[in-house]
Amino acid sequence: MRVPSATFHEQWSAAVADHGDRLFLLFRDDHAINAYSYEEFDQIVAETAGTLRAAGVGPGSCVHLALANCPAFVAAWLAAARLGAWIVPADPASTARDIAAQVRRIRPAVALCAAARADAYRAGAADAVAVVIELTETAADVAPSGPLPGGEPVTAAARVDPRDRLAVMFTSGTTSEPKGVVLTQENYHTVGVAMAAAVGLRPEDRWLVTLPLFHANAQYYCFAPAIATGAAVALTHTFSASRWVRQADELGATHASLFAAPIRMILARCGSELPPLKMRHVWFAQSLGEQHYERFAEIVGCRPRQLYGMTETIAAVTGDTSVPLRHDVIGEPLGGREIALVDPVDGGPAPAGTPGILRVRGVRGADLFAGYLDDPETTGRSFTDLPDGTSWFTTGDLVAADADGLLRFVGRVDDVIKVAGENVSLTEVESVLAQAPGVLEAAVVAKADPTRDVVPVAYLVPRDAGAPPDLNEVADWATGNLPPAARPREWHLIDELPRTSVGKVRRFRIGPA
Repeated sequence: MRVPSATFHEQWSAAVADHGDRLFLLFRDDHAINAYSYEEFDQIVAETAGTLRAAGVGPGSCVHLALANCPAFVAAWLAAARLGAWIVPADPASTARDIAAQVRRIRPAVALCAAARADAYRAGAADAVAVVIELTETAADVAPSGPLPGGEPVTAAARVDPRDRLAVMFTSGTTSEPKGVVLTQENYHTVGVAMAAAVGLRPEDRWLVTLPLFHANAQYYCFAPAIATGAAVALTHTFSASRWVRQADELGATHASLFAAPIRMILARCGSELPPLKMRHVWFAQSLGEQHYERFAEIVGCRPRQLYGMTETIAAVTGDTSVPLRHDVIGEPLGGREIALVDPVDGGPAPAGTPGILRVRGVRGADLFAGYLDDPETTGRSFTDLPDGTSWFTTGDLVAADADGLLRFVGRVDDVIKVAGENVSLTEVESVLAQAPGVLEAAVVAKADPTRDVVPVAYLVPRDAGAPPDLNEVADWATGNLPPAARPREWHLIDELPRTSVGKVRRFRIGPA
């Protein structure tokens, strides 16, 4: 769907005007639940904008956010949109070295970080950030006496264009150094409208956000569509697999969005005595095994719907529309999006059933990201610009379409190996092995083999560290559940998998590659 051009600030202002007395945000930390209507939070945004402006933030300025989930993150994000500034959300657990690397690239005017981690932030930022505001990451940060809302309220927006930069989000770097994805005001407006339409969001709905706010999932699929619709968001300070179901019940959530890895953690740790949830909609991304899918559907009270999207694609590109919804497909293009699958070798159309590299057509700075920060070479390789003002973006992900056009995610180009000439998706093997008896989760990597070129090797995390699974029994189980080429040739137990902050496995840190 083509969304009319507008700014994210205009979208927020419209939500305040139309839904001012409706609930906007519930924040659950370790001690209490705090609630804010749209009007109440807009006052916080206005005063936060005043605080940031007094600290030197203006149009084109960068605000660095090294914060866990908290109201201050949301207030700073919306205040930056009002001031014509831009944010860079960072993993709050970043080391001083990581902070230093980001600060060199973005040169922020102001930084917001947790007081508990301020030493690491200041060590990394050194003298490169003029103002560092330390916060508690609790509701106290945005209380009348808190450090953020003390500024002279800014009620009118700066002169902001839809294509002005609003954020740079650094990719998670599972296989390479993080890239800075440049996002515009219009990107956030577009994703709000598109994702609200994709789920039929209503003002009375309430998103549960437990994944980190510095990641695209929480911003794109939860907060932005809630603002576009006048719906509410229930935000937790951190993700807790053991408490997730009870938090969803306590906070009255109707919608949620998760990755496969957190879902598997919830299933392993949520216990058996659970409140009955009656959610209307749950997005999930990445592969889930059928057993895990069906069990989670029972818990949340609806069949979760798989989507496919990237930070770069803004709104989700595809979503499952099967009846009933399935565990193993990413469906078909959403909202009229145009895609193509191209052969990884010759660049021609990929035949039905054969994995092809997914390309997405859109407008840079509107329904596709604007480009990579200070990296014209990578930006140029990623886009093919067309005379009509649209562009093809090459995702680097492999997707296969069946004869009816239904799409299945195969993995990153580097996640598919050829075992004696046969394609094997490491992602799919992992989703199957995670269902093996005694296994909590799995990672599979490739190892060179003189006969088969490469073979899969499995690393398993036991469900119970005190009673790990017998690897010979797991191998026998795999024989009955995986085709011959996909069966691992070696098996290893491992305490935990190295992951990004949102649960993606960093395979390059595991075993042979």
